[in-house]
Amino acid sequence: MAHHKVYIAIVCMAALAMAAVFNALPRTAYSELEKRELAQFPTFSLGSLASGVYAKEVSSWYSDTEPMRDAFMELSMRVKGAMGVSIGDDNVTFHATASPAVEDGTVEETDAAAEAEERSVGKYENNVTAEENAKIANRGIIIVGQGDNVRALMAYGGGAKGGVGYAKAANAYKEAFGQGVEVYCMVVPTAVDFYCPDKAKSRTNEQQPTINNIHSHLRPDVRAVDVYTALGKHAGEDIFFRTDHHWAPLGAYYAAQQFAHVAGVPFKPLSSYDRKVVRGYVGSMYGYSKDIALKNAPEDFVYHVPRGVDYTTTYIDYRVDRNYRVVGEGKPHKGPFFHKYKDGSGGTYCTFMGGDMRIAQVRTSTPGKRRLLILKDSFGNALPGYLFYSFEEIHVVDFRYFTRNMRGYVAENKITDILFANNIFNAYSNKICKKYVGFLNQRQSAAAHIHSEPKADGGAAAKQAKPAVKKVRHAADTGSARKPLPATQPEPSAQPTEPAQAPTPEQPATPPSEE
Repeated sequence: MAHHKVYIAIVCMAALAMAAVFNALPRTAYSELEKRELAQFPTFSLGSLASGVYAKEVSSWYSDTEPMRDAFMELSMRVKGAMGVSIGDDNVTFHATASPAVEDGTVEETDAAAEAEERSVGKYENNVTAEENAKIANRGIIIVGQGDNVRALMAYGGGAKGGVGYAKAANAYKEAFGQGVEVYCMVVPTAVDFYCPDKAKSRTNEQQPTINNIHSHLRPDVRAVDVYTALGKHAGEDIFFRTDHHWAPLGAYYAAQQFAHVAGVPFKPLSSYDRKVVRGYVGSMYGYSKDIALKNAPEDFVYHVPRGVDYTTTYIDYRVDRNYRVVGEGKPHKGPFFHKYKDGSGGTYCTFMGGDMRIAQVRTSTPGKRRLLILKDSFGNALPGYLFYSFEEIHVVDFRYFTRNMRGYVAENKITDILFANNIFNAYSNKICKKYVGFLNQRQSAAAHIHSEPKADGGAAAKQAKPAVKKVRHAADTGSARKPLPATQPEPSAQPTEPAQAPTPEQPATPPSEE
């Protein structure tokens, strides 16, 4: 009996000690592992207290911000990795699920058989990882291979009839701006279509049929940019990250090359660029898959800085509230296009323009009167740096943060070319595509404009004021994580939602240094 009392006393003392430690240590505010800001302590009100909401929010804050959160999560992943624990094939999460209903008013059938043939994207045959083993990790992420070559893939659930809204958005822009502005439609595929092993193909849908459906609904005078085929030719190279859901800058280079070909503008080979490397990069898929193998296999983040062309970048930064709604704009200011990160930094994808929450305007020394506007998600961030030799001026707008009237913006900045460049999950989303169309008629913001300025003579090496970089969690730019419902059951939302739970790059905690 005495032994039982001693045992109970020891357990109670240990529990009290742990409670004291966990309550005394500072709460975690930001998770580097999950790349997100953690829950904030709720604001008190009598109404929330009476309804029970306040107590629930306090409980969520307490569990979400436990001290040393990342350390404990990593320990858990290491234990599971050592035990060989897998979520199992039945828990695959699809992104961009089901097929949105095809809306009326699509492009009429024409006699343009040759045009349809030119826009048709052929199937890709995986000769890189077809024979690899695979397992299913957290959130249905497919883990391929092992050791230094391990790769994480996000399952795609879209169908062959999806993406019509993306085509309609491009068509609406062509109709709005007429013959004076060329409009291009680029659908960026993701890594799963190029690296999914044969054993795991039943866990994801093919993206090529969706891309072909989008292309088939484009007006004849809207130019389709087939980057699927271009990327497939280089699948044996590092065109996608293994540990992040984005494509690698090299993949963006080949996409930019294909776009330049379609647009009929000059394009320089990689020998015209300085190669930069950030070592030890582990991207978003580690935090979301919770698979320790990804952390144990960091990769190089390789990007390219153009030589022999001068360029100046002007930014207008957006201010957002805690729900990432735009509440204001800053004044135009100059800053570097390329930002430098230390080895091992999880925010390295923000190398390009420092993030998404801004309008960027790049004025180059390239002669001519071609001015490009890129309408993009975060995949599009890596494109502009490969087009400085191609356009006199490049404007970059993210679909999540544009507050102006698009007609006025295009006219004011004398835009000659508009490129839609979004990953296939966002191209599949009717909600996001309608947002693009809404820009054409939304009320003009009263904030300052980016006005034309004399051409730059400093280039990348010119000293520029650093943009203010705020530590934030970006709204997700991939489809929502949801397993598709049976065909006989109504689908509540056929396309992904904008603020999804899918992996997303994050703004760094501290400002990067100038390149």
